[in-house]
Amino acid sequence: MMRAELDPSFMETKRNKQLWEFISTRLKEKGYNRSAEQCKCKWKNLVTRYKGCEMVEEEAKRQQQFPFYNDLQAIFSARKQTTSKKLCSDEEEDKGRYRGKEKGKKGVSISGSTSESINDGNDIKEILKCFMRQQLEMEIQWREALEVRENERRLKEMEWRRTMEALENERVMMDIRWREKEEQRRIREEARSERIDALVTTLLNKLTRDDHMK
Repeated sequence: MMRAELDPSFMETKRNKQLWEFISTRLKEKGYNRSAEQCKCKWKNLVTRYKGCEMVEEEAKRQQQFPFYNDLQAIFSARKQTTSKKLCSDEEEDKGRYRGKEKGKKGVSISGSTSESINDGNDIKEILKCFMRQQLEMEIQWREALEVRENERRLKEMEWRRTMEALENERVMMDIRWREKEEQRRIREEARSERIDALVTTLLNKLTRDDHMK
């Protein structure tokens, strides 16, 4: 909601660090300790998920996969309307300015008409360039969000691999210790059997000698 309120400000400037710090401060006032960078990353992740849900045709499934889909859709819809109104307003302003220059003139030379047409064409080109720049900035933001998400995925995968490797090493060590204990037990059992065999042999030999003596 805070990001939505400040969306026009975000669209007007590329250096938005102070805006994220403002959002961070407002969150802290409400009991949520989030840094400006954390807020920025969270927003990029939300935009990435929103872009992904746009591929889903059914509205219900979009909302089911991404609970904040409608919220972000409202933000981007308002952004498009604002951009469209601005383009139309600039175009009408340009047309009115050129009409005002020509108002009251009795005649217009061919060279004057040509010059006006060229100026109108240049202004339209500037409007289109401005629009394309805005679209390019949105595309860059989207790509940055994808990159952040990919980096997070890589980090999680690396952490998962390290955890699995640690568990595997622990399992191997437990198996080695178990085998060592089993080997020690076997050695003790063999030694015990040998002692019993030796004792039985000694007793038999003694009994045999006693029989011979009798």
